[in-house]
Amino acid sequence: MYPDLEGKTVIVTGAASGLGKSIALRLGREKANVVINYHSNHDGVEDMIKEIEAAGGKAIDVQASSSEEDGVKKLIQAAHDTFGGLDIMINNAGKENEVESHKLSLEDWNQVINLNLTGYFLGSREAIAYMLEHNIKGTVINMSSVHEIIPWPHFVHYAASKGGVKMMTETLALEYAPKGIRVNSIGPGAINTPINKKKFEDPEQKKQVESMIPMGYVGEPEEIAAVAAWLSSSESSYVTGITLFADGGMTKYPSFQGGKG
Repeated sequence: MYPDLEGKTVIVTGAASGLGKSIALRLGREKANVVINYHSNHDGVEDMIKEIEAAGGKAIDVQASSSEEDGVKKLIQAAHDTFGGLDIMINNAGKENEVESHKLSLEDWNQVINLNLTGYFLGSREAIAYMLEHNIKGTVINMSSVHEIIPWPHFVHYAASKGGVKMMTETLALEYAPKGIRVNSIGPGAINTPINKKKFEDPEQKKQVESMIPMGYVGEPEEIAAVAAWLSSSESSYVTGITLFADGGMTKYPSFQGGKG
């Protein structure tokens, strides 16, 4: 637990399910004030708020598109109006879909880039502008992926978006370090989230994925939420401009495990 997170205000985009939900709940258990952003699916959000409040935190839900300027400004304003400020911005909303690259439509490309990269830029820009205006030494966390460095055929738009997130995070971290604003990314590997449910229900597919993970198992959302809590806290006060991979070793060339090669 991180006592310094108590009373801090955090926005989590795409927080109604998956990694965003786990992160919002974890920060709620740290007694933070949580702005739960959702785009269209509100299922279970009221239960999330109750769980956070039962743990000693506070929470509100805000419907907004995190890939649009007005949507992001709405989130910042909600944090300001309800909790009096903003300390932590977690850009998490994202999407992926499998398409062979030579068949990928411009529409599909734009949808993924707009949400996964442009949305993160807007969230980072607005949060940093707010922190500068109010003299807050805050934190921005971007949800990246192992695919910011691992190529992923059939997911060129997703991989490109996460590669962009990597360089955006590093650039913003360098630019705003003198102001005391930290910017980092989290790079999850294979995680047991709803988007992967169908894949991991197939024993063969799950076994294949596990063979690519040196630690030998698919991660749980709570393991990523733990990373987000640490990066949000003062325990990571000297950390900026990194991608913290939480991937069971997936980025460490698992095919060479055991002295192969």
